[in-house]
Amino acid sequence: MKIKVENVEDERLQVYKALRDKGILNDGSFIADSPKVVNLILEKTDIEIRSILATSHYFQEYEALIRARNIPLVYETSKEEMSKIVGHKIHHNCMMHAKRPADVALHELGEKIVLLDNITSNENVGAIARSMAALGVDSFVLGKTSPHPFNRRALRVSMGYASMLKVHVYEDIKESLKSLKKLGYTIYAAEVTENAKPLASVKPQGKWVLVMGHEGFGIAEDILDLCDEVVTIEMQEDVKSFNVAIAASIMLYNFTKR
Repeated sequence: MKIKVENVEDERLQVYKALRDKGILNDGSFIADSPKVVNLILEKTDIEIRSILATSHYFQEYEALIRARNIPLVYETSKEEMSKIVGHKIHHNCMMHAKRPADVALHELGEKIVLLDNITSNENVGAIARSMAALGVDSFVLGKTSPHPFNRRALRVSMGYASMLKVHVYEDIKESLKSLKKLGYTIYAAEVTENAKPLASVKPQGKWVLVMGHEGFGIAEDILDLCDEVVTIEMQEDVKSFNVAIAASIMLYNFTKR
């Protein structure tokens, strides 16, 4: 049963005022927005939904989808009032408050992993997550200094596909790499170095991890020393690098489809 919003200051709605880029609350829950992201989570995951805030137009179009899930609170309002509730102008017609899945232990991850070394952009995290889902790489490892894939902006850039990945947040990247090697993973670092192997010559076998480094500084030497191989994308001599999300897509395609 839908609850008609009569007061935009209703205390139960204040959860939707979470920072637009961060979107993860202190209790570990998160905010998702836009129909594509919300609907993918509703259709493709078993994530616990706490509430939905949307317009009558959204509910009319996706009534069957909403009814298929056991959602405790379903709020109906106008787009104008949604903007007032959120605290800034919005361009979509639905939002979701849900419980973030628990992080996955290293030993429970899949055979193909992307590990981020201090990536700082929500957009890059989201774009990498989307490419991972598209190419069948289901495990995402990143540090606390990187935006979480369930941050509102990262989740939206991923088109919601970040919600389908196994996520592990590490405390210490070096210890995590050592643990992954003990678990039988081959560690590949994406970096431009004198001894790096051209991507075209690398054909991963078995379990592997692809390490992507900071957008500006790349991967530090002490991290490279823990990797089994350094891989670089062949490019024109006068071009230094790709955007990290584009580089990840190129490498993952070659790792999984060649």
